[in-house]
Parts: sequence; C-alpha cells; structure tokens
Amino acid sequence: MRNSGEAIVAAAAEEERQGVGPLLQPFAEALRPLRQQVFERIRAAGTLPRVQIAKDLGVSPASVSAIAAELLEAGLIEEVAAPRDGDASRGRPPVALGVRPGARHVVGMKLSDREHTAVVVDFAGGRIASESVPHHPSERDLDALLEAADTLLDRVTDKAGVARAALSAAGLGVPGFVDAAAGRVHWSPILRERDVALAEAAQARLGLPVHVDNDANLVALAELWFGAGRALSDFAVVTIEHGVGMGLVVNHRLYRGARGLGTELGHTKVHLDGALCRCGQRGCLEAYVADYALAREATTALDWTMRDGQPMGVLLESLFDHAKAGNGAARSIFRRAGRYLAIGLANVVNLFDPDLIILSGERMRYDYLYAADTLAELSSLVLPASRPPPPIEVHAWGDLLWAHGAAALALSAVTEGMLGANAAREAG
Repeated sequence: MRNSGEAIVAAAAEEERQGVGPLLQPFAEALRPLRQQVFERIRAAGTLPRVQIAKDLGVSPASVSAIAAELLEAGLIEEVAAPRDGDASRGRPPVALGVRPGARHVVGMKLSDREHTAVVVDFAGGRIASESVPHHPSERDLDALLEAADTLLDRVTDKAGVARAALSAAGLGVPGFVDAAAGRVHWSPILRERDVALAEAAQARLGLPVHVDNDANLVALAELWFGAGRALSDFAVVTIEHGVGMGLVVNHRLYRGARGLGTELGHTKVHLDGALCRCGQRGCLEAYVADYALAREATTALDWTMRDGQPMGVLLESLFDHAKAGNGAARSIFRRAGRYLAIGLANVVNLFDPDLIILSGERMRYDYLYAADTLAELSSLVLPASRPPPPIEVHAWGDLLWAHGAAALALSAVTEGMLGANAAREAG
C-alpha cells in the first residue's frame, strides 16, 4: 500500500516545466490530426525537441517542423531553451518546444454537498489560483447551485487575476448520474430536480462554454493528467466520500459507457433486497460503505442519534475516534464496511483487470476501510491467476483534486475544439 498527496498536483506548477496529460496515447491516435498529436506530445512532456517529436510519432522531421511553425504562429506553443548534452560552450544553443501557458486559461469546479472548490489553470496545465466556498443545505435547487458556482467563479478569477471573459471554458463536476456528452444530470444528491440540462444552464449563467461530468470521472482525469495514471494504459479510481464513485481509464482514455453512465460502482448490487440506498434502490455497495451507511450503523449498534442537528461529519469523526480507542462495536462497523469494499474492488478486478486501483476521497482517512486484513480478502475473491491482484494505492489529496480533474476536462475540450478533427475539417 503506497500513499500520495497534493505534491503531485503542485509539481505541475513548478518553475521547471512539467508536462501534464497522458504520457501514452491510445491505439486510435492515428485517427487524430497530426497537429493535435504534436501539440499533446509537447504538453505531456513539458518541453520536447522537434526531432524527438518526429521520432515519437514516427513521422518526418519536416512534417513536425511545418506543424510547429503553424502552432508557433498561432501562439499556442513557444520555443524554449533545451538542456545541452556534452560541451555546453560550443555550437548553437539547443531549442525545444513548450506550450505557451498564457495562450488559454480554463477553470475547473467541483460542486458537492459539503463545499465547492475551483482552480484556474493555464494552457500548459499549471495552476494559477484555487478557491473554495462552503455548501449551504438550501442550495439543492438549480438556481441556488448556479448562484454558488457564479460566486465561486468570481472569487477564483479575482484571485488568479484572470478576467472571466479571458477563460476559454469551464469544467464542472457533480456527484450522481451524469451524461457528459449531453451535458445532462439525470440524478444528483445535490439537486432536487432530475434530468437537468446542467451544462446549458451553467453556460447561460456563467457566460462561457461549460463541460459537465460525474465527479468520480474527474478524479480519474486528474490522475490521468497530473498523477499516477499518466504512464498507465488501464487503471481505476474508486472514491469514497458521501457516496461511492468510480472512474475507469481504458487504453489511456476515460471510459463512460454508451449512455455516459458507466462504471457506477457504488450502485452495483452486493445484497439482494438489502439496505436502502439514496438512489432509491436497495442493496447497492454505497449503502454499506458511504457516510450515511456508517452513520446508520452507528445509530443502531452504539445507540447514537443525530438529534440536536449534529452534522454527519461530527458523528463519523466520533465513530472513528471510538474505533481508534479500541471500541469493539465501532471497529466492527468499519470492518463490515471494509469487507463490502473488498467485494466491490474484487468485482472491479474481475471485470476490468486494471494495472492499478487508486482509492481516493475524504473517507480515505478512515484507514479501517482499507486495513491490510480487510483488503487481504480481495485475493480470495478475484479470479486465480499467475500474478497477484493489481496494487492498491491511497491518494488522499483533498477536494482540489476533483477541481483539477474538472480543469483537465475543460483543457481537453478546448484542445479538441481548436486542433481536433472537426477543427481540421472547418479549416479545410
């Protein structure tokens, strides 16, 4: 078990240029315009000489030079000094290409039932500013949620010194069932309304293009762009907070399913006619692992109540403290939830066989959920093979991770719009 923190995201903004985005490209890369491939190779590497780009893509140096000239003319990349090999006193200084950070800016926002977070990043993926505002329970209708997003956008752009009009796009993450392609939220615990055209409504309110996705997908995007997933072709991220989510990367790309509702791990069934889930169905994994499941067990086994307006977080912290102090009932609650989590993770392994599973989210501080004896059960639940199950890492990065994933969603959409196949056809 390995642990990681926010240092991975911070590394993207260091003075020495760091790349962002997948280091490996999908097998269908040949279908993408060459100029898009060139640009994304440069952004992933941070800086890259023309000759190396040609070698990586298997094309002629002349083709790369011609495309680089176009991208330089458009102001999307710039020439930067490259490290010398050998004697630094002779010859022409080597030159590499890098993304021009100020060419575009985007914002990423995560809206949740605890707090809303946002980051502004430049075109090279460097973080310019971040901000958060608390969530108010009264914000469950669409207008109130959009008002909160509007306020958050004002605050983070002011801190970044970037005018709202200078933003190229916004990425927006929410929990629930989201059709990213259509920009619709079929159900979310932070919205009273169902089947909401959130992207369209947010675009009208915020005044810039908005791209919406499930928040767990955005954690997977953050890992793919800024974290441990950059050099992996297949990995899964399982998030445990107020619910249980999952983001899956297959062949270096986020997998969403035919209707955009794939990989809803929290709503896979682990018990027929079991506990009631907040989605309205019974027996979901989430109903045994999420916040409200732990609170339900505590009120029953420990005879606790949430009267006097005690927040959920206070009850859970008390439950964790009791478990750490040796309370057998409190430990058994976490142990039971952890065993259900092991079942869920075993199903992920048996279905997708990922290179890595990353556990993320606020509840990862509750180490009983992924204790060694709990996750040891995973080996007995997966299909026997000649190698052990994939490694499991815990990345307790905090809420800014989700916002970075939303920013990656916006960066990807802006890049596709400028350099993708549709842009190439329009230019032709």
